Amino acid sequence: MNVRRGLIPSAALTAVTALGLGTLTACSGDRAEAANTGRFDVVASFYPMAFLAERIGQNHVHVTSLTSPGQEPHDLEISPRQIASIQDSDAVLYLKNLQPSVDDAVAQSPVKTKIDAASLTTLEEHGNEVGGHAAAHDTHKNEESSGKDPHIWLDPVRYAQVAEGVGKAFEKADPKHAADYRKNTAALVKQLDDLNTQFKNGLAHTRTKVFVTTHAAFGYLAERYGLTEEAINGLDPESEPSAARVKDLETMAKADGVSTVFYETLVSDRTAKTIANDAGLRTDVLDPIEGITAKSRGKDYFSVQEANLKALQQALGAK
Repeated sequence: MNVRRGLIPSAALTAVTALGLGTLTACSGDRAEAANTGRFDVVASFYPMAFLAERIGQNHVHVTSLTSPGQEPHDLEISPRQIASIQDSDAVLYLKNLQPSVDDAVAQSPVKTKIDAASLTTLEEHGNEVGGHAAAHDTHKNEESSGKDPHIWLDPVRYAQVAEGVGKAFEKADPKHAADYRKNTAALVKQLDDLNTQFKNGLAHTRTKVFVTTHAAFGYLAERYGLTEEAINGLDPESEPSAARVKDLETMAKADGVSTVFYETLVSDRTAKTIANDAGLRTDVLDPIEGITAKSRGKDYFSVQEANLKALQQALGAK
């Protein structure tokens, strides 16, 4: 995860002042657009937050995202125009500690309704290995320092908790439409509950419980369904693994009957393919759903999660 922090540079704030807080026009590669649309204007930090806002708010909200489709959200550096759009919005929905430049902009913004998804559920510290695997043959277990894992949306149960909190925040900030927000939130939570049941039943009986990914994004999912995630990289999707870590993974894959090395759509698959080739394994996509692109196996959160479930069932030998 990008850990660079610091206040928004004074030059950026000067640029915001120059732009003013009136209506903004969209520009290429800058997803946060105008507020003052006549609806409840919500700026979301990246796709999982925007999806919640759209599903809960529906016709009553105008949602814009700070992260463009296909952009790796961990790497986002917020622009002066986006800072201004946050200041001009009715609410901002973000996940603290995932995108430091967003955290800084929100902290300095006068926007009244600030919704931190991380405060609506529980976060845990995760490293390279997450789950119930003893890993007696892994001599460098958790060689990457653990940190608070932000990938809560990949666990349907935690994501439902966040949805409930977002719904309540919308009700409070826009009471005129509170009944609709309440109804939409309940429908979304029901759908997430059903997804949880799909994962629970679909992964209950498998040949192995261990899966290998390039990015340690699936720790909460692994814990929820009794699996073990072994990540090549840690919470930062673009970090490089050590030679010792690669050797341990190859040994572990053989011992635990691992068949597949998973990679994601927004980051290079080079490391995954190299390890897979060396260990005689196949590769496949396990999508962390940080953004929807033409390469995504689905058009929204639910369809991509269903594709993830099918990929895990195949890799783990579901019965």
